[in-house]
Amino acid sequence: MRVLIVSWPWRTHFQPMVPLGWALQAAGHEVRVSSSPDLVESLTSSGLTAVPAGPADVLKTMYEQFTEEQVELVRTLEQLGSRDDFFFDFAADSADALTWDRLRLRTRYFTQILKGVNDTMVEELVDYCRWWKPDLVIWEWMSHAGAIVARATGAASARIRSEIDVDAWSRRAFLRLRQEQPPQEREDALADWLGGWAEKFGKTYSEEMVTGHFTLEHMLGSMRLASDVPHVPVRYVSYHGPAVVPEWARRAPEKPRVLATFGISQRKGREYQAVSLRQLQQILDSLADLDIELVVTAPEKVRKNLQRIPRNTRLAEFVPLHAVIPTCSAVIHHGGIPAFLESVAGGVPQLMVGRVVGDIDLRAPLLEEARGGLYISRPHLTGERVRACLIRLLEEPAFGEGAEKLRGEQAAQPAPADLVPELERLAALHRSH
Repeated sequence: MRVLIVSWPWRTHFQPMVPLGWALQAAGHEVRVSSSPDLVESLTSSGLTAVPAGPADVLKTMYEQFTEEQVELVRTLEQLGSRDDFFFDFAADSADALTWDRLRLRTRYFTQILKGVNDTMVEELVDYCRWWKPDLVIWEWMSHAGAIVARATGAASARIRSEIDVDAWSRRAFLRLRQEQPPQEREDALADWLGGWAEKFGKTYSEEMVTGHFTLEHMLGSMRLASDVPHVPVRYVSYHGPAVVPEWARRAPEKPRVLATFGISQRKGREYQAVSLRQLQQILDSLADLDIELVVTAPEKVRKNLQRIPRNTRLAEFVPLHAVIPTCSAVIHHGGIPAFLESVAGGVPQLMVGRVVGDIDLRAPLLEEARGGLYISRPHLTGERVRACLIRLLEEPAFGEGAEKLRGEQAAQPAPADLVPELERLAALHRSH
């Protein structure tokens, strides 16, 4: 079997798919991974064979060419709700959040974002796959170039998602409300875009170009949203790129170790940061007198601007999460999938903060309900609140017990290697070439 894996050009989108690529390759299948040239180093360092497609600097070019139409769409959406809401409330099952105007305009806006990267890859990737003839295309949820390739070549199409699948929930609400509109007002920017590519390659549009024939999901089953698309669970397996275990992490800590990591959000502009520099300083100050070993990951530009570094704090650019989290008594993070699922895998209580990941409004309450951790929303994020929550995680046995139950649930999911026979069956069922 030949399998193509397609990723958005962010390493954090690609890396969760790598263990599945390894499993398929180890089972004797041919595997290729594709994204824009910006991701080639991450693709090749995974040990999988890369097929880059499209021009370099695609994300930079997309942002530079952000059109006035897109700017106007954002302005219009903000009139229908706050910027935070239109990015994060699409999982809400409420009439106020899921109005036709909001869903219609949001679909138009996100379609423009998706086009900016995927359109640059499609033709080159279709040409390659018409020659290579993949049996299965696995594409992460923003990489619809993979869905277009599958449609054009007759391959089975598998969408993969690590977070709670809130965009599929939003899509179902959109389609339901669309049917209630007069025929002349049933706009669907996403279907129009994907349908245009399908026609170019002699095919017709199908909703499977949005959903895949089936969805692979890393998320815990207890946190899944109901879906009418066939669902295939797969256990999250660690991969964060090349890594070295630091010397201090090669033995059990003398004091309770707490990791605070906020992912690549700290490298982005202030608008997308889970924790501001001021808030990070407040957190360090509030935890300074606790008898713990606090490990904080942050980029150099953040570290050098901290005014005070407590004696119980160790700063680092990067740590291999799968090597460090199992040595921790608690983890503080922004809800990013690597830190969240690594904490689950380690049975470690976690404190999620901020609002920069799309499913946080759903996942945070579910985490608290499971007693696997706590959550501090952006308006309530202070050093003192972090201190109070962390002390609870360290001292109340219920959180350790809840985290261990989540670990057991994750361990019961099929590992990538166990999933290969099912993927073989589904590829044979859905491919048409």
